[in-house]
Amino acid sequence: MESEQMDSECIENGRMEAAGESYKREMSPRFVASVVAVGILSFAGVVVETAMNVAFPALMSEFGVQTSTVQWITTAYLLVLSVLVPASAFFKKRFLMKRLFAAASILFAAGTVMCMLAPVFGMLVAGRVVQGVGTAVALPLMFNIVIEQAPKKNMGMMMGVATLITAMAPAVGPSIGGLLVESFGWRSVFAALLPLLICSFVIGMLTIRQSSKVEKTHMAVGQMALLGVSFASLIFATTYASTSGWISAPVLVLLAIFACCLVLFCVSALRSDNPLIDIRVFSHAPFAWSVVYILLIQGLVLALGYLIPNFAQIVNGTDAFIAGCLLLPGCIVGAVMAPFGGNILDKLGAAKPIFTGAIFQVAAIALFCIFGLGSNVMVLALIYVLVPIAQGLSVSNSITNGLSYLPSRQQADGNAAFNTVQQLGGAIGTAVTTTIVNAAQTTGANFAVATATGVGNAFLMLMGVSVVILVCAVMALTSGKREKVAAGEKAQAHVE
Repeated sequence: MESEQMDSECIENGRMEAAGESYKREMSPRFVASVVAVGILSFAGVVVETAMNVAFPALMSEFGVQTSTVQWITTAYLLVLSVLVPASAFFKKRFLMKRLFAAASILFAAGTVMCMLAPVFGMLVAGRVVQGVGTAVALPLMFNIVIEQAPKKNMGMMMGVATLITAMAPAVGPSIGGLLVESFGWRSVFAALLPLLICSFVIGMLTIRQSSKVEKTHMAVGQMALLGVSFASLIFATTYASTSGWISAPVLVLLAIFACCLVLFCVSALRSDNPLIDIRVFSHAPFAWSVVYILLIQGLVLALGYLIPNFAQIVNGTDAFIAGCLLLPGCIVGAVMAPFGGNILDKLGAAKPIFTGAIFQVAAIALFCIFGLGSNVMVLALIYVLVPIAQGLSVSNSITNGLSYLPSRQQADGNAAFNTVQQLGGAIGTAVTTTIVNAAQTTGANFAVATATGVGNAFLMLMGVSVVILVCAVMALTSGKREKVAAGEKAQAHVE
């Protein structure tokens, strides 16, 4: 069907848009503009996370802090995301989309101003926390708008456009950050966001529509606390592991807390009539395998985002700005591939683009293992182009395919799960890769040589991960076929 009547009536500003008129899925300019508005806000949240990495030396110098301290501007941000993103399903059920967008915009803008004007490091961290709250609301909201309002025949393309935003930002961030920091200082990174935020706010307030009823439901505070402690412990563990090692006592204790709290959350959610996230979504095998796929590929992509610029600077002697720009060619290709890959799903189904993307991912890491260490920076940039091609073909399509196996009432929970694992995957992938490189750097060999050895070891580890990613893609697709066959047989038996 070219359009679909929603079961619930359209609500805007607490009132129905038109009495008795149900929401109609259509590719209207208003719908596209609403996705763009929330997309700009989501992009700002993700891009500033990576843009600030190149500003660490300047921040350490200005505020007189060490590396372990300056990392808190990223760690605190990720902590907020890990706690609030899982609650996005509740926010979507409880509040109007436009109000969520307004709250996210105001909070992110306030955090941006705090960071830009911060006289002390503590205020900078506080500003990043406030920004994190805004991003945690905006990022799932963007996908929820697409899931609820995009025409079914264009769902793949629009999910590709939405995913493009989060896929491009980590690649664009270092180059933009490097240019701004070198030219105008680190505060300009935040100042540059303000015009974007104003445009986003105006467009969003004029175009965002409500397509489902809100419910007077209550948040499962205990479950949120368990999940927050669990994910916070995991992030702290990965942070400490990069310097202390994965088998150090603090890391093992934190990992144990992560596992215990996660188990308690699952038990509580299964027993609850109003869970924070309905974990029964994982009973659908295609969805579960797709979540693992997204978790691993996000970790792999951010690991490469750490490895390539650092290898270029330390081993090849490239300056920070050029090192950051190495990811840009791939970023440009990814900008084209994400909606193109979604369009392939709309026309040919999920199997072809997802499997092809997984193959491209394996090929890219294999080339890094074979040619990466002996190559100049341009070869690294050319090989990296294969990674966004793989992302464009498979990431958004894996999300779309996974969500398609969920009932409509569970799709907000599925979206929350996908957005959560993307944050966790990035944190874990970067931390594991950093640990491998640090281990090589502390062997006493020449620092550049030791770094090259560490990067080579990390590429081998990522080769194993890419094979597992391919297996996850195959399992998601084959289990999806089995589930559709089983559903068809059940429907036929019911008819008979």
